[in-house]
Amino acid sequence: MKVDRVIIMGAAGRDFHNFNTYFRDNPAYQVVAFTAAQIPDIEGRLYPAALAGSGYPEGIPIYAEEELPELIKKYKVDQVVFAYSDVSHEYVMHKASLVNACGADFRLMGPETTMIKSKRKVVAVTSVRTGAGKSQTTRYVAKLLIEAGKKVAVIRHPMPYGNLEEQIAMRFASYEDLDKFKCTIEEREEFEPHIDNGMVVYAGVDYEVILRQAEEEADVILWDGGNNDTPFYYSDVHIVVVDPHRAGHETSYYPGETNLRMADIAIVNKIDSADPASVEAVKDAIVANNPEATIIMANSPISVDEPESVKGKKVLVVEDGPTLTHGGMAYGAGVIAAEKLDAGELLDPRPYAVGSIKTTFAKYNHLSRLLPAMGYGKTQMGELEQTINNSPAEMVVIGTPIDLRRVMSLKKPAVRVGYELEEVGTPQLAELLAKRL
Repeated sequence: MKVDRVIIMGAAGRDFHNFNTYFRDNPAYQVVAFTAAQIPDIEGRLYPAALAGSGYPEGIPIYAEEELPELIKKYKVDQVVFAYSDVSHEYVMHKASLVNACGADFRLMGPETTMIKSKRKVVAVTSVRTGAGKSQTTRYVAKLLIEAGKKVAVIRHPMPYGNLEEQIAMRFASYEDLDKFKCTIEEREEFEPHIDNGMVVYAGVDYEVILRQAEEEADVILWDGGNNDTPFYYSDVHIVVVDPHRAGHETSYYPGETNLRMADIAIVNKIDSADPASVEAVKDAIVANNPEATIIMANSPISVDEPESVKGKKVLVVEDGPTLTHGGMAYGAGVIAAEKLDAGELLDPRPYAVGSIKTTFAKYNHLSRLLPAMGYGKTQMGELEQTINNSPAEMVVIGTPIDLRRVMSLKKPAVRVGYELEEVGTPQLAELLAKRL
């Protein structure tokens, strides 16, 4: 039997999941390499033999995606599998064209090829773009399920940016667990709000191992998706969050459009701060692409502790990093709050940026009056802290899902911005969940 030689293009998440569920013990394929994109400093590692299985006693090398043409030639590759998310359809086809020109097949794997079946009920929360409001929706769904008497375990999309063997299956029930696993800012942003609400969160690398552990302490599994990726588990209820601040993106980004077409329920979020015409455009797109989906309208009300302290001040707004970078947004909840509270000036942080933060601004040149909370490792977290402290800000507006003061020493006064999901009108999500579960 011919054995196809494969490279999986990824970003330390979906790529590993596709390997574990489809390629790991499949004699028809030999995965010769992973490539890494989107996340800083995740290449140069090895997918370890302990995870890769008996067919890979040396493990599998992880290279920078820029090396892909040379790797296809070096390893005589037959197939390249694209396995990361929140990129435009045009971007995907440019990658396909490159791979084809190098002589290999280009492959997109359908969700069902790699989804795992749970013995519990599963509710999946996904989105059409990073920053649509997926995390606040997951928190809201968790609250509804608990109020309905369910025992819930949250399983979060992977973010294994450290030692992979130590991150196979991680359980987070306290801040001490976050410290134990040396979580990055990006991880803490997703885990801390759930912990604050008394939830247990699982994440890691091997999502079958994770699922079986979570099933032992829950009767409902709540899938908390990452970027705009499709669920890792077969779902009894699939909720997709759609963002009217980026109307049109719901059908132009991969694999967000897949989620839009698959979902049982579509939540149009942020209608309290979006242009009404954009809200209607997004609703029309849902009806056109998934007429069976139930549409729920929702606000994303913003709260600020000590709101009076922002008025008239020279402020530095710090926003969720991925929402601004590969999410493509030029503002977030922090900017909306600062403007609403009549801040005197929103500082441009670029003159005060250092190290990789300066590099981030060079790469994502649509950013100006706000600072992305990049923190994919200890060094970058230090550079973020230095950038904030370098600025002449009179007040720091923290628009990230966690309080940055927990993980760094800020020499400026700061306020935090909060945002939750608020349903508008009917149907109500609690009723839909009760009916479907």
